[in-house]
Parts: sequence; C-alpha cells; structure tokens
Amino acid sequence: MSKTNAQAANGPGLLEKWFHLSENNTTVRTEIVAGITTFMTMAYIIFVNPGIVSATGMPFEAVMYATVASTVLATLLMAFLANYPIALAPGMGLNAYFTYTVVLGLGIPWQAALGAVFISGIVFILLTLTKIREAIIDAVPSALKSAIGAGIGLFIAFIGLKNGGVIVENPATFVSLASLKGGAPLLTLIGVLITGSLMALRVRGAILWGIIGTAIVGIPMGVSVVPSGIVQAPHLSVWAPVLGKLDIGAALAVGLLDIVFVFLFVDMFDTVGTLIGVAKQADFLDKDGKLPRARQALLADSIGTIGGSFFGTPTVTSYIESAAGVAAGGRTGLVGLVVSVCFLLSLFFTPLVKAVGDVGAVTAPALIIVGSLMIRAIVDINWTEASESIPAFIAMLAMPLTYSIATGIALGFISYPLIKLCSGKGREVHWMVYLLAFLFILRFALLPSV
Repeated sequence: MSKTNAQAANGPGLLEKWFHLSENNTTVRTEIVAGITTFMTMAYIIFVNPGIVSATGMPFEAVMYATVASTVLATLLMAFLANYPIALAPGMGLNAYFTYTVVLGLGIPWQAALGAVFISGIVFILLTLTKIREAIIDAVPSALKSAIGAGIGLFIAFIGLKNGGVIVENPATFVSLASLKGGAPLLTLIGVLITGSLMALRVRGAILWGIIGTAIVGIPMGVSVVPSGIVQAPHLSVWAPVLGKLDIGAALAVGLLDIVFVFLFVDMFDTVGTLIGVAKQADFLDKDGKLPRARQALLADSIGTIGGSFFGTPTVTSYIESAAGVAAGGRTGLVGLVVSVCFLLSLFFTPLVKAVGDVGAVTAPALIIVGSLMIRAIVDINWTEASESIPAFIAMLAMPLTYSIATGIALGFISYPLIKLCSGKGREVHWMVYLLAFLFILRFALLPSV
C-alpha cells in the first residue's frame, strides 16, 4: 500500500499526525477494534474496584465515577505522551491493600490513605525523572518480584472467596468452607464456573461476561437484584463525597512511609512488568531490549496515580489486559483513546453497574479468576535454589495469611538477604536489598502491631 493510500485508509489526518498510524503499519479501523477489545477485557474494573473500595465507607457510585475518571485520565496520558496501546486503571491488589490493610486493618481514614497514594505518585514521578528508578528495579531480586505478583494473586483470590461467602470464620480452624446449598456461596462457585469456562474458550471479555452472567443467574436465586434501570444520564453530584477529599497532611502527620512504599513499589513493578510484556508482544523493544519512550509511559502511570487520588481511587497502574488489544492488531495510542471513550460511555449505565457491583457474590468470581492469572508469576522463580525459593514462598504465603500485602513484602525482603548470608551467598545480594531489609526490621520493631 502506498503512503497516500495508507493515509486515506487511516482516515482523518489529525489521527495520523497524533498517532503515526502509517508508520506503525495500522489503520483507524484496526485501532478501534483493538480499543474495544481491550475495553471488554478490563471493563470488569468498573464493577470490581468500587465493590472493593466501598468497604472503606466510600460510596459505591462515587468510587465508580472516580474509577472511570482515573482510567480515562491515565489512559489518555499514555496515548498522547507515549503513543502506546496500553490502558491504565486502578490496580487490582493495590485496591485490596488500600481497603483491607490500610483502612480497615490499620484504621487509617480513607482520606489519609488517598493522601498516601498521592505522595506515592509524586515519588514515582521523581524516580522516573532520575536514574534511581532503574537502580531500584535492578536491585530487587527477580524471585521477590515474581513472588510479590503471585502473592497478591493469592490475596485477591482469598478476598474473593471471603466476599462470596465461600469461606467463613471458624474459631477452631480460623477459616472453613461455608455451606454450599444455596445463596451467595453457591452463586460464587457458579460464577467461577461460568467465567472459567469462558476463559478456557478464549472468549474476549470473559471476565466481564462472567460477571454479567453471574448477576443474571443470581436473580432467580434471590442473591442479585434486577436493575432499577439501564440507561441514566450521569450525575456528577454523586461523585462529590470522594472528589478532592484526599488528606495529604494527615498522611504525613501519621507517618505512612511504609504504606507509601508499598503503593510505590507494587505500582512500579506492576507497571514495568506490564510495559515489558506488552512491548514484547507488539515488538516495541529496540535491538538492546529497551522500551522507547519508557519515561513517558511511566510518567503517564505516575500522573494518573496522582489524578486518581484526587478523583477518589487508589493507585492507577498499567493493565496487562492491554495485551488483548495488541493481539487484535492495536499498535498506537489511538487504542487508548477508544478505551477512554468506552469508559466514559459506561457512566450512562450507572443503574446496571450498581446492581451488578453491589453484590459481593457477583464480583467475587472475578477476583478469584484474576488471582489465578496473577499467580502465574511463580513459574519464573527458581524452585531448585532454596535461597531464592524460600524467601519467595514466605513473601507470597504471608500475604493472604496475614491479610496484608505490606507484611508479605516485608517478610520477603527480610528473609532473602538473611538466608543468602547464612548460606554463604551474601555477596549475591545488592546493598539496597540489605538496606530495605534493615528498614523493614525497624518497622516491625517500632510498629509491632502493623
């Protein structure tokens, strides 16, 4: 195809100018299809994020508006700053940490927790503009990087089983299996079956369709409810309870440094891992294996996190579901523009979203399935080397058992250098890991209840 014909196929010259479609061997039609595909695979976050975060006392609908707004902001930044077909949204795992560890576990007001998210975004920007980010990423052992991702997966799945009523508290064994004769637990398991089957059949948007299918099945079971309507004009007033309510001063006054660290650390590695994974799939990496415009991509993530904290939602991060759009041919930021439009349109279906997302058993299967996807990271751990595998195992096991992502990360960073030292392999450990281990030990010594 000649350059003139390619530009004609790509439609308006403005889109060509912004996204360099011809240069990336793609067309407007291909990018639109890819954008819709990416949206379908990650639209579950519209239901799931408010479902998790509303446990803090933040209104469901307000958090839904915040979720959409932060997704649109960050994804458009990625599209126009870096021109990559990568969508961003509030991160799974990070929203659970925000809700269950920081707010409910530590009793930190959600306003102060949002302040900590804001601070983490500022720090992320500073690290992105310097070489410190590369030093931190290079210093952390790959075993711990993989273990953190897998551990968060276990934690999310555990929350899904709890929210769905499948596992319940037991004074003798701490937890046990609930009665599965009916109600929420049975619907949760049916939802896992529906979503898992769609995933196995490689249906695009399987998690979203699974949520919708579970909600429909739950209506005759008396668990989910019929929506009060389907289409409704957006009312920005419902966003007011969380919009701009972050409290940076409270976060600084309470001294939430370790909380800021977890937000920053998990977001950094989640984003870098997603960028590299999608870049490999789309063949974006240069001959040295580096990602062009990586700084712009990371800036989009960090600015999105700052904006998200102001809008009223936890940390924003890049979504691996973007790989679905790349598989559909997406190669430029036009994909992100399409994704953003789709998310904005979702605000017109608030009654439907609220009816689905307000029922724990309906969104619980999505949490369990997402957890199963995240645990894949364990394949990258060297299980034949005890000094690598044991700290990794401790880190990921501690997250669900202590109900704290932060504690899992801390125990992983403490055990890794200690086991290396005791096995005569201390020189293999970067000095920064020793420093982090020391800081985490101080954390437990000074704040034993955290």
